[in-house]
Amino acid sequence: MFKKFSFSENIAGQSQLKSSVQRNIRTKLNELYPKIETVLEELIPKKTPIIQIKGHEHITFLSVNGEILFFQHFDGPFLPTLALLHKYPDMLPKLQVDRGAIKFVLSGANIMCPGLTSKGARMDEDLPAGAVAAIMAEGKENALAIGLLKMSTQDIKLVNKGIGVDNIHYLTDPLWREVIHM
Repeated sequence: MFKKFSFSENIAGQSQLKSSVQRNIRTKLNELYPKIETVLEELIPKKTPIIQIKGHEHITFLSVNGEILFFQHFDGPFLPTLALLHKYPDMLPKLQVDRGAIKFVLSGANIMCPGLTSKGARMDEDLPAGAVAAIMAEGKENALAIGLLKMSTQDIKLVNKGIGVDNIHYLTDPLWREVIHM
């Protein structure tokens, strides 16, 4: 999604959200990521404005205190940036790829089913298709990508062919480089 993204070229505008819209976003985030409910006030304090940054290709970013925390494509769910996921690693369910998949994931490739079912890979939770997950790597501590499941974890185990997870945002992509330098 962000292979050719640049904040200097791909931003259409930004605006501060009304308080009613901010409340609605906080509610959505609580529903999507119940594990961050305890730190949501710390992430997005009530009196702090949320800045909505609109980009080309229908991408919207949410920024608080100059830090981009979440992004959204079209009207899809708000997804955390990897920088936020590294601060709060338990906010998303985890899928682990084997060592052989690491270089492909870091180059932006989608995650294939065999990379999630082979030795060294793990799928601990039952997740439905369309769920958002942190993509971990065998032997690594931090997430290397955020993915959107194309099929449920049960189907990934049964079918074991084709693309299992769409790679939405990964380490070293342009969004990662822009966010860590802000």
